[in-house]
Amino acid sequence: MTAHSGRHFLQIPGPTNVPDRVLRAIAQPTIDHRGPDFAELTLDLLPRVRAVFGTSAPVIVYPSSGTGAWEAALVNTLSPGDHVLAFETGHFASLWREMAERLGLTVEFVPGDWRHGADPVVLAERLAADTGHRIAAVTVVHNETSTGVTSRIPEIRAALDTANHPALLLVDTISSLGSIDYRHEQWGVDVTVGCSQKGLMLPPGLGFNAISEKALAASRTARLPRSYWEWSTILDSNEQGFFPYTPATNLLYGLREALVMLEEEGLPAVFTRHDRFAAATRAAVRGWGLEVLCADEREYSSSLTAVLVGGAHDADKVRRIILDRFDMSLGTGLGKLSGRVFRIGHLGDLNDLTLAGTLAGVQMGLELAGVTIDPGGLQDALEVLRAE
Repeated sequence: MTAHSGRHFLQIPGPTNVPDRVLRAIAQPTIDHRGPDFAELTLDLLPRVRAVFGTSAPVIVYPSSGTGAWEAALVNTLSPGDHVLAFETGHFASLWREMAERLGLTVEFVPGDWRHGADPVVLAERLAADTGHRIAAVTVVHNETSTGVTSRIPEIRAALDTANHPALLLVDTISSLGSIDYRHEQWGVDVTVGCSQKGLMLPPGLGFNAISEKALAASRTARLPRSYWEWSTILDSNEQGFFPYTPATNLLYGLREALVMLEEEGLPAVFTRHDRFAAATRAAVRGWGLEVLCADEREYSSSLTAVLVGGAHDADKVRRIILDRFDMSLGTGLGKLSGRVFRIGHLGDLNDLTLAGTLAGVQMGLELAGVTIDPGGLQDALEVLRAE
């Protein structure tokens, strides 16, 4: 590897850059997680978390990855053999399906091309055919991190309501929470899964379940085995400001600081900022003469953009050149997209100049890799940034 000066550009779709304010908060001395200072921290923190999810209901916080929060959503609401309807929107939707099957659930996997989100029309057809209400839950990845495609959750909810179907709606917001407008309560979601290392601007290590009253009721009769993930014991402890296990104390310090930062900017402004960055990135991609993987403009992600390199070019070669020459990390193609795409993360703690530098590095890397592009792509992005 080449020696580099300056800071590393971490432009993957997560983990994202951790702001200095959050790093300083995490660096505080660890305190007694059974003492009054910790209870004060928790009782201040939990209401703040609800606002990011768009809910007034409880949000469970785990010391876990997003994968753990996936499992918690399933085991707290479902029983062995229950039928789950899932949509193949990308690599992570496929992994969630595999988890559900390993847990003993029966998954009906709606095939997809990894360029579109969950289809509300197809959902309506599947629900209409399910006259016996065998489907216990519908799982959707809101923002598929492997593809840069955002499913239209309000339309998914509308399909369930129109069919008058009782299935639970479980939604993964791992790469959209804190970056893309999301409304757990208003959109009628039963369990929302999130994690710490993307739009919340923290290191990995915290997983979240936002839950509805319907989901909480389902948890009382669900029969999948669970202990660590059990909602009820956590909710009981949270009432007094504690957890039934040793929590990730220092990450909770950081979470509180990150939430304060989001409050200071205001969530509408945060979402608008991410929308602008995404529009500028897509302008650059099109200006270069390349193709955005997401095929439906209604489903463009504001967290990341997946770029099809095309031809005989290897997207991973482009990434390697950019890392070596410009000290910038881009996301790799996952699963069936391996070698075909690279992913530009534009979420979390960044500004116009950070994005401009990122796109300049991508343009230079494409040229060095021998990919034929129009160098006007960067200027197209700058025009979008300058116009706002």
